[in-house]
Amino acid sequence: MKFGIERLEEEVELQKALRGKRVSLLAHPASVNARLAHSIDVLANIPGISLVSAFGPQHGLRGDKQDNMVESDNFVDPTHQIPIHSLYGEVRRPTDEMFQDFDVILVDLQDLGCRIYTFITTLLYVLEAASAQQKSVWVLDRPNPIGRRIEGYKLRSGWESFVGAGPIPMRHGMTMGELARWFVDKNKIDVDLKIIEMRDWDPQAAPGFGWPSLERAWINPSPNAPNLSMARCYPGTVMLEGTTLSEGRGTTRPLELFGAPGIEAKKLVEKMLAIDPNISAGCHLRQCWFEPTFNKHAGELCEGIQIHVDNDAFYNPDHFNPWRLMAVAFKAIKTLSPSFDLWRSFAYEYEHDRLAIDLINGSPLLRDWVDDGESSLADLYEQVAIDEMEWKAERDPFLIY
Repeated sequence: MKFGIERLEEEVELQKALRGKRVSLLAHPASVNARLAHSIDVLANIPGISLVSAFGPQHGLRGDKQDNMVESDNFVDPTHQIPIHSLYGEVRRPTDEMFQDFDVILVDLQDLGCRIYTFITTLLYVLEAASAQQKSVWVLDRPNPIGRRIEGYKLRSGWESFVGAGPIPMRHGMTMGELARWFVDKNKIDVDLKIIEMRDWDPQAAPGFGWPSLERAWINPSPNAPNLSMARCYPGTVMLEGTTLSEGRGTTRPLELFGAPGIEAKKLVEKMLAIDPNISAGCHLRQCWFEPTFNKHAGELCEGIQIHVDNDAFYNPDHFNPWRLMAVAFKAIKTLSPSFDLWRSFAYEYEHDRLAIDLINGSPLLRDWVDDGESSLADLYEQVAIDEMEWKAERDPFLIY
């Protein structure tokens, strides 16, 4: 198969369309070709392409910022001597000045298939800035590593944020190129957009079911996305960022496990299965202990659960529902201990006035369901199913593959 960057690297007709134009690049550490050459080096070595600048999203072009809410500075690339603009530093949206020195910006970002992953918000901001500055945008497409499945509430109007670019469910099932097409249509963005499509990507193919795991190495698109298992769990475990539970930051398995001091994992799993007997379908839930080196509960012994989706014996993409799994886990915790202080109350992505769990889900609906002692599983699942069906109908016309 071919990613977008590889087609640009190999196809002369695509290269011809960029000759005589000043080119910029939006990229991160996973922006590599099959040989693991970074896209900034690939572009710099294509004859006739004038690479004049580059941009880095959250965690930076180099991906060196380990935790959330850690800003990246602007700098000059030491190899290519071009300015690198940070879109997670002094600004989140590109400034007019940043867009003055190029004609075309190439977006080459590996996404995780989850609405809260901020690269898709950065994509939207770049499309809007390009429209205002009359610049062209090329999206060099890459796989959605967790395939086509859809899950979670759609973001409600008024809940837009840096982790909520629009009325999208937590798990959207689109590639960056497909999302760009949807953003342009949904937001009526007047921009010269070109998608450099992948060749021969099959989002249903085993064993990756979205990620071509037999053909491609995994490079962390952000520091705490170390493997495909994390990506599979992330549409559910990202909600842990809105709680007082550790999501495993500060361990070697971030966002694949969760826990806290005082959690009794076996009782928690039993209660989860009592709420929904099918909640562990497609995965395996294992009791574990861990001590984070940073972030929540740093230096404290936590008991919790690791979600195993790392081999064929446990993982079934047709049955694994990480958003529902974590929703049921929260409900089980509150059922076992109604006074448990579950929801994070401190700032999240620079938002101080809205609870993190609500920002993450794009509404208070999930939190309200968890906190309501009278709410049933059907109350949650019926509304979520409606949202998912609505999104599928809205999304499908923009799919490419």
